[in-house]
Amino acid sequence: MPLALLALAVGAFGIGTTEFVMMGLLPNVADDLDISIPVAGHLVSAYALGVVIGAPLLAAVTAKLPRRRVLIGLMVLFVVGNALSAAAPDYHLLMAARFLSGLPHGAFFGVGAVVATGLVAPERKARSVSLMFLGLTVANIVGVPVATAMGQQLGWRATFLAVSAIGLAAIAALALLVPADHAHGDAAGLRGELRALRSVPVWLALGTTVAGFGALFSAYSYITPMLTDTAGYAESSVTLLLALFGVGATAGNLLGGRLADRSLRGTLFGGLISLAVVLGFFPLLMTAAWSAALGVVLLGMAAFTTGSPLQLMVMEKAAAAPSLASSANQGAFNLANAGGAWIGGLALAAGFGTTSPAVTGAVLAVLGLAVAGLAYAVDLRRGPVRGAERLVASSTPEHREPARS
Repeated sequence: MPLALLALAVGAFGIGTTEFVMMGLLPNVADDLDISIPVAGHLVSAYALGVVIGAPLLAAVTAKLPRRRVLIGLMVLFVVGNALSAAAPDYHLLMAARFLSGLPHGAFFGVGAVVATGLVAPERKARSVSLMFLGLTVANIVGVPVATAMGQQLGWRATFLAVSAIGLAAIAALALLVPADHAHGDAAGLRGELRALRSVPVWLALGTTVAGFGALFSAYSYITPMLTDTAGYAESSVTLLLALFGVGATAGNLLGGRLADRSLRGTLFGGLISLAVVLGFFPLLMTAAWSAALGVVLLGMAAFTTGSPLQLMVMEKAAAAPSLASSANQGAFNLANAGGAWIGGLALAAGFGTTSPAVTGAVLAVLGLAVAGLAYAVDLRRGPVRGAERLVASSTPEHREPARS
């Protein structure tokens, strides 16, 4: 595989770390800024809002620019946002800095996925996307626990300075390893990019992402009380168990990339079915410590098996605007995060039990499977689908590098 994928993975590692580390630092931030933990939790929402707004907007307005330059510019914005977070003197400025940090998130993964698929042969496109996402999943194993420990020992500001340093390393890697490309003179601009998103198949693919990953976050948002109140783990063990989730997510991401190169839609269907089954059995898995740990690993594996297929499917359905569609899919991931957590919370508030968000997640996974099935039916009516080979927009010779083993 091309070394340029390593540069993309470094950027993904930094983004994944800054996205999830705030959850572990909320008590520290709340104490330092003299606010409550629920109010500090709005900092998580501010980042997610930045992702949702920035993903399609930045991808669209940079559509005509060379993609390497766009990726570097997005990481510069990422570094600035995290540096401002470290220096923020009060809650309101920290909120603004977190929003700024989230703006480049979706566009980086969206444009990065287009670059990644353009670096390899058609039969390796899904694997190339999964290798970029590897940085995101490894962040949950290494980056988030280390950054959280650093914040607890040295102060939360030190964490964001360290994340800024990761961003600087990503900028250097992108400049050195990603091959130069040219401005896309045939790009249709903002209106043309947005016009490409009017397609029903594109919205069905985005809907599959929202429902499928909403299933994950319905359960994962409340995994701590499941592990402590139902499975009987001490709170001190939760960090290790969440690292196991990262291990499962990494394995699922790599497996999904490999399988999707053989059958894109088959991998998507299989992943959603597996996710529904795992979540359906979660109340049983949480009855013992060993099975709860296994359930956490299986949850990460089943959910992230669908990551690469979903990314490629959205790009395929909007071949005229792959960067924008791919970035919009990242916005859909974050909508799934917020929506899944909200729906899972409704089940808890209704008194259905600690593991009820997992059962709700299973229903969402089935809904995602139904949307994916509807998308398949639409494709059959429109004509045969060739799969990931239709991703032609990112395969031009000017920015392709020979694949390496």
